[in-house]
Amino acid sequence: MQNLSSLDRRRFLTRAGMSLALFAVPGAFAEQLIRTPAQTEGPFYPDHLPLDTDNDLIVINDAITPAVGEITYMSGRILDAQGDPVRNALVEIWQCDNCGAYLHSRTGNADKRDRNFQGFGRFLTGSSGEYLFRTIKPVSYPGRTPHIHYKVKAKGKDLLTTQCYIKGHPGNEKDGIWRSVRDEKLRDAITVDFAPLKGAKAGELAARFDIVLGVTPES
Repeated sequence: MQNLSSLDRRRFLTRAGMSLALFAVPGAFAEQLIRTPAQTEGPFYPDHLPLDTDNDLIVINDAITPAVGEITYMSGRILDAQGDPVRNALVEIWQCDNCGAYLHSRTGNADKRDRNFQGFGRFLTGSSGEYLFRTIKPVSYPGRTPHIHYKVKAKGKDLLTTQCYIKGHPGNEKDGIWRSVRDEKLRDAITVDFAPLKGAKAGELAARFDIVLGVTPES
C-alpha cells in the first residue's frame, strides 16, 4: 500500500466525503425506511481514547507504517425517522484489529495488538448527513462474527448504538448478537456488502451503511 501524508489523507477523505452528498435525498422514500435496530455497546468501547480520533483508522497521526488488514472505506448517511439527513451528528466507530484485539485494557490477544491500528474514529456529519471512515474489513474473534461497532451522538446525547456486519459471512448465523435481531428486514439493515472499490489499485474495499434513527434530534 502506498503511504499517504497526513495532508494527502485528509484531502482525499474530505473529497470523498463531499462526493457522498450526491447520494443524499432529504426525505426521499421515508415511508420505505427501516429504522436501524439498536445493538449492545459491548465491553470494548475504548477505556482510553487514542490521541488520534479522526476518520482514518489505518494510519495514526503521521506514522509511516499502516495498519494490517483489508483497507475498507465505510460510508453512509445518518437519517432521522422522517428520512431527512441529520447534520452535526457525531458518528463513532470502534472495532478489533486484524489480530482480534480491541483498543481496551481487557481485550483478548493484547500481546498481538496492532499498534498501527487506531481502533476508534469519529466523524461529524455535514448537511447531507454523510460520514466516511477509512478502516479495515472487520475480522472474527472467538465468540463473535466480524462486525464494526457504531455510536451516533448529537448535542451531547447518545441517539443510537448498533453494529454493522458483513453480508453473507458464514459466522453470522452462529453469532448470538446478530441472531438476536429476529426480523429479517432489520437484520438486513445492519448487514452490508464489502465489495472491491471501483478503480482501486491496491485491492481496497468499500461498504455503505446508512443509519436511520428512531428519533428526530432536536434542532
